Amino acid sequence: MRLYDSKAQALREFVPITPGRVGIYVCGPTVQSSPHIGHLRSALVYDLLRRWLSYRGNDVTFVRNVTDIDDKILAGVEGGSEPWWALAYRVELEFTAGYQRLGILAPTYEPRATASVTEMQRLIAELIDGGHAYPADDGSGDVYFDTDSWPDYGSLTRQRRENMEAATDADPRGKRDPRDFALWKGAKPSEPADAQWESPWGAGRPGWHIECSAMSERYLGRQFDIHGGGLDLRFPHHENELAQSTAAGRAFADYWVHNGLVNIGGQKMSKSLGNSVFASELLESASPLAVRYLLSAAHYRSTLDYSPGSLAEAQAAVDRIEGFLERATRRLADTRFASTGLEVVPDAFIDAMDDDLAVPQALAVLHDAIRAGNAALDHEDLGEVATLRGAVTAMTEVLGINPLSPLWNSTEDHAARRALDMLVGRLISERAAARAEKDWARADRVRGELTAAGITIEDTPTGAHWSLES
Repeated sequence: MRLYDSKAQALREFVPITPGRVGIYVCGPTVQSSPHIGHLRSALVYDLLRRWLSYRGNDVTFVRNVTDIDDKILAGVEGGSEPWWALAYRVELEFTAGYQRLGILAPTYEPRATASVTEMQRLIAELIDGGHAYPADDGSGDVYFDTDSWPDYGSLTRQRRENMEAATDADPRGKRDPRDFALWKGAKPSEPADAQWESPWGAGRPGWHIECSAMSERYLGRQFDIHGGGLDLRFPHHENELAQSTAAGRAFADYWVHNGLVNIGGQKMSKSLGNSVFASELLESASPLAVRYLLSAAHYRSTLDYSPGSLAEAQAAVDRIEGFLERATRRLADTRFASTGLEVVPDAFIDAMDDDLAVPQALAVLHDAIRAGNAALDHEDLGEVATLRGAVTAMTEVLGINPLSPLWNSTEDHAARRALDMLVGRLISERAAARAEKDWARADRVRGELTAAGITIEDTPTGAHWSLES
């Protein structure tokens, strides 16, 4: 398998530190406001990577953090009655709900920043002792990373320190250099008293960047395989993580993976443009399965351009998958091929996924198999139908888009389907009786009623079967 390493700026063969075991750390949400389409896309990218590594026989430890203490969270409750921690937890639940509805697997560990402050303080102390960080001498309680002390600063994004802009993550009140970034932020009178922790440098709270360095080490060790996140995190967040961790003697991440961002109708999504698409809105406008298909269909490193019309295309693609699987299962029922057809992905699918997680090419293999499967059904080649059904099932399971999976079929869906099946079944029986009596007018009338209701009838050697039109 090859992965694009953002640090090397090249495709590299992926070789785990420990054969058969992979550790992945992904920067999760800062829970200050409701999740949007970009958050869902990023989480889905690493869900696909995790699923593929697992399918290839690896035991994957997947860590995705929650930043639940931050300037933006505190700003979000200014002047209001909601405590900062209540806002953070409420928004965290929104993220979790969005992930679950898209079938994104739960992390192996999902640490909150507030639960790892001790580890952060320990790492800060090491950096101070090593001459790579300093407490401000103005009595503020701030601690900064000394960017001038680390010659490799800028290596992730290939920038020279002298060309970098000033760090804006903290008050510059005690900095030696504008580019130095905060490791610890001293308490301010305007901030809630319960948003502070005692430390050797005075009461305060951690800076954003130190959080991920400490949490990744706590759950994956000083060296791990893959660090992931959105392209917008490369600088300054990931650059600063790399600097502070390696300056403290950690090998840190072997591979850096970054997913592309989301545009809305050709424009960058932003609050100022008022074009943000929130997760709740997206999931109300289409089935979660169609949303998952849409957000995974573009290559993970590309910019995804979202438009409402693209959801309809995704739903049509999902319907084609479901239509073939249901049609094949019906035709193979009660034949010697009913339980044959190994659920193994084709070699072309493996080649695509091994080539930097090329999901668009993998989806092309999937749809080629569906077209071939439908042709085999038309020609009554049941052995080929069974083989292709197994392949399609395997591919959709790997991608998390198998429409027949229980994940996408709630109890309410099953109940509605059963009720509809009974009603449509009566009409199909009436049509069959009319045809047996050669009452073609009545048979055509029944079929016309079903068609008007959006129901397609397929006459097969095993009887008539129905499906909802897409």
